Amino acid sequence: MTEDLITKIDGQAGYLTLNRPKAIHALNHEMCAAMIDALVKWRGDDAVQAVMIDHSEGRGFCAGGDIRMLAQSGALEGAEKGREAREFFYTEYQLNHLLFEYDKPVVAFMDGITMGGGVGISQPAKYRVATENTRFAMPETGIGLFPDVGGGWFLPRLEGRVGQFLALTGARLDGAECLSLGLATHYLPSDKLDEAKQRIAKNPDRIAGILGDLSVTPPPARIEANIDKINRHFASDKYEEILASLEKDDSDWAAKERDTLGTKSPQTCKVALRQLAEGALMPNFAAQMKQEYAIGARVVEMHDFIEGVRALIIDKDNEPKWSPATPEEMTNDMLDAIFTPLLQDKEWKPL
Repeated sequence: MTEDLITKIDGQAGYLTLNRPKAIHALNHEMCAAMIDALVKWRGDDAVQAVMIDHSEGRGFCAGGDIRMLAQSGALEGAEKGREAREFFYTEYQLNHLLFEYDKPVVAFMDGITMGGGVGISQPAKYRVATENTRFAMPETGIGLFPDVGGGWFLPRLEGRVGQFLALTGARLDGAECLSLGLATHYLPSDKLDEAKQRIAKNPDRIAGILGDLSVTPPPARIEANIDKINRHFASDKYEEILASLEKDDSDWAAKERDTLGTKSPQTCKVALRQLAEGALMPNFAAQMKQEYAIGARVVEMHDFIEGVRALIIDKDNEPKWSPATPEEMTNDMLDAIFTPLLQDKEWKPL
């Protein structure tokens, strides 16, 4: 076990409480493994009728994964190059899949920052609770990564082209927007969360009613005013066509989104678009995770990820030097190499 995760049973519910506040509860390998162990144990325990995922103190539910470790691993040479990163992805994706297939109701409380790996452990849950503090995003293209942890499954199933917009721009959504898009199932005031948890622990067969009873009407969802623009400008699965569409629009909104995309890795923007296009057609979630593991195993060793982490997280100069530097230089052959399935003895498998 690890002190970065608190597991307990209270009433008829099992709690998975992320406990790494100094890192905004970003996931590490030990946390993912401990969550798997608890979920597997509770699956056969009749005393546990529901599972709740939340966080201890701090301003975020979960800010993502251990990005520094991933980049350091990918930058190594020889047999160790990328090994620790692949081990983390393998276990994290097994956790994502276990939650997706779990046969007892899971409630995720997305109170505060919910990004990357935090999305991966909340979106598979049957009940996803947003609050006025929720800040939801998949910001991976800004560090040369891609929207993994099942992003290729969840994002293309959102309304219109919103998933592609979120994947490319890394736009942050508030709790009202999450509810509007279906990323959250309920919107509660943060000061009602403790009451919700206590009531669910006592009556796990009444989760929907309890959350419905404590829900409030959220403020207007800002993204709703932009969905027509998003659907028009992000309609293509070809990145160059999205950029060209935004260029032709002289509105402030289009200029802002075009400027945002100009800061992202062309490589991983193209990876994300293909990932979502293929993810929309995946037969099941396990197939999605197998593909994302193959992509991740390669991208984590590539220049853009290591450079993106250096520029945004380590040195914080916010001036990554992407390579390829333009979308046009990122060829289909290069994309094909990233998406090639791994050999059978190297590929990801569910628990």
